[in-house]
Amino acid sequence: MKITARKFSRNAPKKALLYSLAQSLIIKERIKTTLVRGKEAARLTEHLITTGKKSDLSAERELRRYLSDQAARKVIKDLVPRYQERKGGYTRVIKLGQRGSDGAKIAFIELVK
Repeated sequence: MKITARKFSRNAPKKALLYSLAQSLIIKERIKTTLVRGKEAARLTEHLITTGKKSDLSAERELRRYLSDQAARKVIKDLVPRYQERKGGYTRVIKLGQRGSDGAKIAFIELVK
């Protein structure tokens, strides 16, 4: 899966950052991060859930390639049945304002119930 996203002042670890955020979002269902990182993580999470909706061996292997066993299992067992009738829009971004220390915009990213 090719990651075309913002740079985040990073080079190679960008993929690791996004997959880590997506995995946290899947497991916890709500995370607090910067707005820019959250938007990219939400985008990736939506793609992973859509991949899980294919419900075949290839989709499961692709999920396990990018996520931990716990996160991949949660996508397959919990999130796919929850979003079976939904065409997209599995995540929500709630803006919280700016962080005091550096002024970065902060947001909650959550999975829609």
